[in-house]
Amino acid sequence: MKLVIGDKNYSSWSMRPWLVLKHFGIPFEEVVIPLAEEQTRASILAHSPSGKVPCLIADDGVTVWDSLAICETLAERFAQHAMWPLDAKARGRARSISAEMHSGFGDLRNNMWMNIRAKFPGKGATPGTLADVARIDAMWCECLELSGGPFLFGDFTIADAMYAPVVMRFNTWQPTLSEAAAAYARRVTEQPAVAAWISDALREGHDIAKYDVCA
Repeated sequence: MKLVIGDKNYSSWSMRPWLVLKHFGIPFEEVVIPLAEEQTRASILAHSPSGKVPCLIADDGVTVWDSLAICETLAERFAQHAMWPLDAKARGRARSISAEMHSGFGDLRNNMWMNIRAKFPGKGATPGTLADVARIDAMWCECLELSGGPFLFGDFTIADAMYAPVVMRFNTWQPTLSEAAAAYARRVTEQPAVAAWISDALREGHDIAKYDVCA
């Protein structure tokens, strides 16, 4: 399989399925397309019909774009791995909070974008962004209380992968979090696959201002 992604410093959507593949030990070829360059969209379109990353090209020729669709495809194809919680009630909650991340939190996206190499403590804290932060904090705390941790549903799942880029944003912008949410963010940051992504991002030298080719 191939996973087509953007820069690791910026591409939050690319990070999500990459983490799932890495964490569960599924072999894949990584194709990195630098964002915000003149040829970026054409390069992505050579792989993804949406013109956005990430895009998964399976070994049987099936192409799946959109991060959550890729994660669901991986869960279906590699059912031997518990990518979603085994308990039906927990699984429904995990899918719901993942979909909420996928479709919501516009203020957070716009005002606290992912830039792993940067530090902007105290900035980007608009009322709407802080409301998004509060919602995420409460959601994490509720999941951790119900599961007992260390991750949202006990073991690391797609839900944690969906929120890992939010952890990266919080590390950069440093909004105030509850003790439980801050501890969870530290655990995610230290998770081996996440640490590997961060290490790669720190070695990149491609700096950009804006991009809209991730999904």
